[in-house]
Amino acid sequence: MEMEYRRLGQAGLKVSVLSFGSWVTFGPQLDDDLAMSCMTAAHDAGVNFFDNAEAYAGGESEVIMGRVLKKLGWARKSYVISTKLFWGLSEDVNMSNTLNRKYLMQAIDGSLERLDHDFVDLLFCHRPDPETPMEEVVWTMHDIVSAGKALYWGTSEWSGSQIVEAFEVAERHHLRKPVVEQPEYNLLERGRVEREYLPVLERYGIGLTTWSPLASGQLTGKYLEGVPEGSRAALPGYEWLRADLTDERRNEKVRALAQVADDLGCSLAQLSIAWCARNPRVSTVITGASRPEQVNENMAALEVMGRLDDEVIARIDAITA
Repeated sequence: MEMEYRRLGQAGLKVSVLSFGSWVTFGPQLDDDLAMSCMTAAHDAGVNFFDNAEAYAGGESEVIMGRVLKKLGWARKSYVISTKLFWGLSEDVNMSNTLNRKYLMQAIDGSLERLDHDFVDLLFCHRPDPETPMEEVVWTMHDIVSAGKALYWGTSEWSGSQIVEAFEVAERHHLRKPVVEQPEYNLLERGRVEREYLPVLERYGIGLTTWSPLASGQLTGKYLEGVPEGSRAALPGYEWLRADLTDERRNEKVRALAQVADDLGCSLAQLSIAWCARNPRVSTVITGASRPEQVNENMAALEVMGRLDDEVIARIDAITA
């Protein structure tokens, strides 16, 4: 099945329905050669959107992706690249866990330098900042877009009411509005996308670039017997994941979903990715991989989407809704 390209909400930009992200997989676990192999495999499958963030591997993820893109020599017009700002790379009082103007204006320059790009296509506010006035955030994102350092801006893991507030500020001052939200969305985390965001999506038509379709690997089934050595949850700094990944109630659902995947003749991972992409409000599902073989398996989810008929969806809903 060929790659499908969807508009980013009401924006004119189109992104591949499956995309490639660098969270965890770029940095401590990956070198340039493997990163290049993974990105090439994704590109060959039709992926045109590559997601990144300042905080991933302390900035090293942006450096790796920038080096790989330079070596690959792809035309800049042929791909969409993003980054996200919030946590910062220093402990200075105005430069971490914030969306204040000083931080954002300096942080975008740092990201562009690490990526070795003149601009990013998408710039996300990686988390909301209750201490910075919304007018300051929206004005600053407007100014970054106006300066040509980003083409569009959006939010990640913001509440529905915070997104509405950003829109109202932008409309009041005739500023550039957010066009996209990047939430977690998978078979074990459905509520925010399917309930909380629904009125926002209907009113403003923002796009969704969803992350963690495999619930940090839980929807591969590899955590059913505990935490395997070398897995994401075994990495230093990811201890916070272990409680969910070993939660027996969640793993009961994983076992039931694995049976659905077996009946469809696909892997649980492919079923999980296909299910996310089946939602027409999702512009793109961000996938991750540390080996090109994983990329190819993820991309095969395109073939599975057509098998998710009403009967299969009813079985999935009975397990997860």
